[in-house]
Amino acid sequence: MAQDAHGARPPGPVLAPLYAAGFTTAFGAHAIAAGLGAESGDLGVGLLAFGLLLAVYDLAEVVLKPVFGTLSDRIGVKPVIVGGLVVFALASFAGVFAGNALLLGAARLGQGAAASAFSPASSAAVARLAGPATVGRYFGRYGSYKGLGYALGPLIGAALIGVGGFPLLFGALTAVAAITAGWAMLAVPRLPVLPRPRYTLADLVRQTTHRSFLVPTLALAAATGALGVAVGFLPLLATSLQLPLLASMAAVTVLAVASTVTQPIVGRLRDSGRVTTRAGVAGGLGLIALGVALLAAVPVTAVVYLTAAIIGLGIGTVTPLGFAHLAATTPPERLGRTMGSAELGREVGDAGGPLLVGGIAAAVGVGLGLGALALVIAVVAVLALVLLQRAQSGSELQARRSSTGTG
Repeated sequence: MAQDAHGARPPGPVLAPLYAAGFTTAFGAHAIAAGLGAESGDLGVGLLAFGLLLAVYDLAEVVLKPVFGTLSDRIGVKPVIVGGLVVFALASFAGVFAGNALLLGAARLGQGAAASAFSPASSAAVARLAGPATVGRYFGRYGSYKGLGYALGPLIGAALIGVGGFPLLFGALTAVAAITAGWAMLAVPRLPVLPRPRYTLADLVRQTTHRSFLVPTLALAAATGALGVAVGFLPLLATSLQLPLLASMAAVTVLAVASTVTQPIVGRLRDSGRVTTRAGVAGGLGLIALGVALLAAVPVTAVVYLTAAIIGLGIGTVTPLGFAHLAATTPPERLGRTMGSAELGREVGDAGGPLLVGGIAAAVGVGLGLGALALVIAVVAVLALVLLQRAQSGSELQARRSSTGTG
């Protein structure tokens, strides 16, 4: 059933619950965040408390993703995926009864900790089930479902809160996570735990600073930083142009849809050899930098939507290529740790991008803040073009692993 065991293309029913897990973490994060923004006044929290409520989910992921990624290498990906989804369901169920900001924060912290488990483990499972030859295609689909979660989370979350408040939203998240956990339990194969050589701290430092890991992770962090900025600043700029609330939020939807549609296409092009990782990642980052720079230079209504599409196209190009490159250049026995560490890099980018733009914008204006972000992303694009190595094919990677025993 598994690609790395039999060399066969993985059937759709095996990968579908992994896609659902990706949707769950994205949907949960953005639905709650949007709801907190809309209801912060009714919750009676100030700006500091509001910021903490938003941050606890990401804080848990930053701390725990590498830990759970390594754990999935030791005990297998399936127990970590199913266990993480069960804990996410329990944390969401606790949120149904959260009557104040402190309890809401505790529920959100529990959700973030649970997502830290099943998110990198799901990425590792997709990589092992797909295999190096088709990993771009399947990471493209996995990213596409995550993109749907990012796009639909604020809209569905707002609708559920409007009908039944936070209890209804947390109840819906409980159901989604519980159903996905049961689905994964039944459909995802129990992939064998692979023998792992003993790694020293020096080995860990060498692996995480090697360009085959560092450059694609830096690219993923830059793309995610741009996403974090766009989610906040596109509606802000649209509102400053006197657009109504729905039209302002639609700019983020345009970005998410562009990314969702692009990722599977780019993944297939990568697997067929029509797009190289080096050119694709550099080009995708270049598109993101162009979109951000255009938004900084020409903040008018038409440009807001145009740049949303351009940035979404760039993110949809970088994301599957970056993860596919990591999967293709990592030995299977440490895929979980690699994916957890890479997602940690993305979380840092998600936090760092808005901090960079917000800090500069507060001092000298939004345009210069966005311009600084565009410059940083352009520099990362040049680094990717210069430093990214060609991702090996499945046969080359297997031959190297067989000859060296290390990969």
